[in-house]
Amino acid sequence: MHIPENILTKVNEWLTPVFDAETHKIIEEMMTSSPKELEESFYKNLEFGTGGMRGIMGVGTNRINKYTLGKNTQGLSDYILKSFPNEETKVVIAYDCRHNSDTLAKVVADVFSANGIKVYLFSALRPTPILSFALKYLNCHAGIVLTASHNPPEYNGYKVYWQDGGQLVPPQDEEIIKVIEALKYSEIKFSANEDLIEYIDTEVDQAFIKSSIENASFTTPKTAKENLKIVFTSLHGTSITLVPETLAKAGYTDVNIVKEQEVPDGNFPTVKSPNPEEPEALLMATDLAEKINADIVIGTDPDGDRLGIAVRNSEGKMTLLNGNQTMVIMTAFLLEQWKRAGKITGNEFIGSTIVSTPMMTEIASGYGVECKVGLTGFKWIAKMIKDFPNQKFIGGGEESFGYMVGDAVRDKDAIAATLLVCEIAAQAKAAGSTLYQELLNLYVDFGFYKEYLISLTKKGIEGANEIKQMMIDLRENPLKEINNQRVVCVEDYQNSTVLNLFTNEIEPLHLPKSDVLIYYLEDGTKICARPSGTEPKIKFYFSVNEPLDSIENFKIVEAELDQKIKNIVAEMQLT
Repeated sequence: MHIPENILTKVNEWLTPVFDAETHKIIEEMMTSSPKELEESFYKNLEFGTGGMRGIMGVGTNRINKYTLGKNTQGLSDYILKSFPNEETKVVIAYDCRHNSDTLAKVVADVFSANGIKVYLFSALRPTPILSFALKYLNCHAGIVLTASHNPPEYNGYKVYWQDGGQLVPPQDEEIIKVIEALKYSEIKFSANEDLIEYIDTEVDQAFIKSSIENASFTTPKTAKENLKIVFTSLHGTSITLVPETLAKAGYTDVNIVKEQEVPDGNFPTVKSPNPEEPEALLMATDLAEKINADIVIGTDPDGDRLGIAVRNSEGKMTLLNGNQTMVIMTAFLLEQWKRAGKITGNEFIGSTIVSTPMMTEIASGYGVECKVGLTGFKWIAKMIKDFPNQKFIGGGEESFGYMVGDAVRDKDAIAATLLVCEIAAQAKAAGSTLYQELLNLYVDFGFYKEYLISLTKKGIEGANEIKQMMIDLRENPLKEINNQRVVCVEDYQNSTVLNLFTNEIEPLHLPKSDVLIYYLEDGTKICARPSGTEPKIKFYFSVNEPLDSIENFKIVEAELDQKIKNIVAEMQLT
């Protein structure tokens, strides 16, 4: 059996006394019986992606384990101590329902405390958004959450937040990565100073719930709240710790929880994937909704930062809304509330991302508010708030089912978003409308935008190379025409360029570099290609649009848009 030299070097390091006997034993077994697995475990170091660092749990440099997380934490400790030399440094740590999250969180706490840094550690699992909130509430310098969001059960992850409550962004993340990479595993301080570790729970929970209600409640009458029949599922995740109590304290009394999915469980036994983007994940919830004639279904992902929503359509059938639809409904509602309250002065903004619906810009324009558009990932929306302190942030979202209401939490937040969408649904029902009807009204007012996503999974070393080659092909041989529509321009975020295909002129792009390509067609169609920052996938995002003159013509225009998407997908050979 041949093991490549670069991998053998790493393997031999992990067989030294720095690593424990159990690690040695697993590596030796892989060397004899699973050389392919050995290669996958060591061929690279885990990298920070769109949402921090995620990976399969196991032994090796390309896996989540006490050593890879220990090294990250040691590097982060060194960076924090250097950045704040004359302060009592403090961090807060949260973790989700995944296997080993609690033990890995304690390892991370141990390393921080061993470096003389005060640690606030949640005493039990919590949703990710409360970590962002707690960081500012407790006046900490940094925060960590152990989570892999909606990835399969074998994954875990490590997200890093900074003083403003937002995730790390360039150039700071690169500075920290350099510190981490320069470290040897033998330099990790694993011996905890227990005096510096303080467990937190109820006080922070109550402050978070109070803040969520203040940010996401909008004078909905008590009777309207009580009249809304809600089905909620936490999909075996963490939001069960906060969503029911938040809704109850906000005045929602008819909340029906999917009992089979109520208990946190890292195996996610009732779903193939605990991802509210996938209709199958919300099947038990929509079945319950049909049984009890509920108005709305809300499901959150395992770490409680994203939500899926199903509502009754014009025929009374439960229909899952996509992330673009939920974000335009929530944004339009927020803007309308701000307008009625006389709070729009021209100095406000909403946030979106380059792969999300262009309808966000149209709605913002209609209300005289700026729409700032950033790269994929909520860290960029958090950065907007930080970079423009003189402007007021109203709300923002991205197509992958994330939304942020106000700036108390600097990350997507399914708890406040759940309350907000209940407010919208309750007010609509009280007025003789529905949440779905409100969406159709927005299409009439701002144009009917329809989005579609294709996600191709390419696992392992071969898969990573295949994804790389697909992006190279799209860059080096740009499509000139798609579905009988000429390509007007191509935005290349890796090269920071916009190529006008009519004039061949190249202009600079003023966003940070990212491996993303966006094609714009003559008819307003937008096609985006990007490798996922957190999963072994390449994603293609499609946005098409047409005017909608009346709700009665919705089905006709929808069929036209569906056909347009179908033609584009077939022409690009993505089926």
